[in-house]
Amino acid sequence: MADAKSEAHVAIMPSPGMGHLIPAVELAKRLVHRHGFTVTLIIAGQGPPSNSQRCVLESLPPSIASAFLSPVDLTDLPPAARAETRITLTVTRSNPELRRLLRSFTAQGRLPSALVVDLFGTDAFDVAAEFHVSPYVFYPSTANVLSLFLNLPKLDEVIPGEYRDLTEPVHLPGCVPISGRDLLDPIQDRKDDAYKWLLHHTKRYKEAQGILVNTFIELEPNAIKSIQEPAPDKPTIYPVGPLVNMGSSDPNRTDESECLKWLDKQPLASVLYISFGSGGTVTCEQLNELALGLEKSVQRFLWVIRSPSSSANSSFFDSHNQNDPLSFLPTGFLTKMTLYKSMVVPSWARQAQILAHPSTRGFLTHCGWNSTLESVVNGVPLIAWPLYAEQKMNGVLLTDGIKVALRPRPRSDGIIRKEEIGRVVKVLIEGGEGKEMRKRMKILQEAARRVLRDDGSSARALDEVASKWKAHQMELDGIH
Repeated sequence: MADAKSEAHVAIMPSPGMGHLIPAVELAKRLVHRHGFTVTLIIAGQGPPSNSQRCVLESLPPSIASAFLSPVDLTDLPPAARAETRITLTVTRSNPELRRLLRSFTAQGRLPSALVVDLFGTDAFDVAAEFHVSPYVFYPSTANVLSLFLNLPKLDEVIPGEYRDLTEPVHLPGCVPISGRDLLDPIQDRKDDAYKWLLHHTKRYKEAQGILVNTFIELEPNAIKSIQEPAPDKPTIYPVGPLVNMGSSDPNRTDESECLKWLDKQPLASVLYISFGSGGTVTCEQLNELALGLEKSVQRFLWVIRSPSSSANSSFFDSHNQNDPLSFLPTGFLTKMTLYKSMVVPSWARQAQILAHPSTRGFLTHCGWNSTLESVVNGVPLIAWPLYAEQKMNGVLLTDGIKVALRPRPRSDGIIRKEEIGRVVKVLIEGGEGKEMRKRMKILQEAARRVLRDDGSSARALDEVASKWKAHQMELDGIH
């Protein structure tokens, strides 16, 4: 039997990908610092950790341990299998290893009270049930997208054909109306395994004892109110955000101080920051248009550039193009940028510090939810440039719902031309519409601070979950 005074222990199992790991780590930190938990981050079988993963995990306090499950075999998948299928099967095929890990925890007298998976991890519920561990979902995206997940089994029954062919917008309760073609990528082809797996997961959400979502009431009031309404087979929804990375860095990186020193020399609120996240890339043609558009805007910018790719999410399971990303820029561009007092950084920069810097005025982003929340907590308005996953839905929310982003319009061939880029950048940095968005972002920034205070709505929601986990831990300790 475990010591009756042993700390409550929770296991968090994010899906593969840095975009899933980072918010899971932030949740773990909150549980440790605010509630005194010990946390084990379970990394599903994808082989040795990447440098980025290792950097994040090694920076954590001793109360947050990591357990790496053995790699799974995905060689039976066709080369064209979507990332969502690969992610799902990585987690699902890790169940035997997860079972062994929980067995070892039992032997040590430290079985976790809850297993928290993210959006693609519901098959791990089978293992949790065997050990009487409470199953929970941590949803690292928006309440709007979670609403789609909760409603997808019904939509699948009532909507014939492909969602992208719908002539009317989809109306989810409390959410911004959204066209079928802007719904998340894996549901755009209902014959693809990615759609079938996503539908499978959404049907299992009802087995969770609760769903924690990385958002907060002031950011998505109507969507949260709607998904929190009680209904049969619907778990309790806990808005616990914004949980964002505010500082971990890789000590081997050398560009961090260079970027920040450069920002120190710029006028207040004058710089556009440009980054497509840890996994986003654009084509060679689009990269060229973006460069020329930034030049056309005549605004200061700090651009984290990656080599172009034909795939918008090239880094989920494949490494980026190894060529020097600066070699793809138009001839003479870098020389001109020195004249325009702008900066281009290959591959990586310390985003949290850049967004917090007083010289940063706006952020051209792929609309990943981690990056979006980092903008919110720093009061930085956006240019929405969604690429993959649920990012188009996020873009619609940010432009039409919250009204803190501008979205450049592509031509019929899908390419956003330099003239449009130049126009949108100028409006965000100098125009009246950009000023209004900045005011709205500052209001949300203050709300984000408020909800995480001791009496704030997100802090109280996490308190409620933590109390349930601690009570269940006492039950498990009594059993074992």
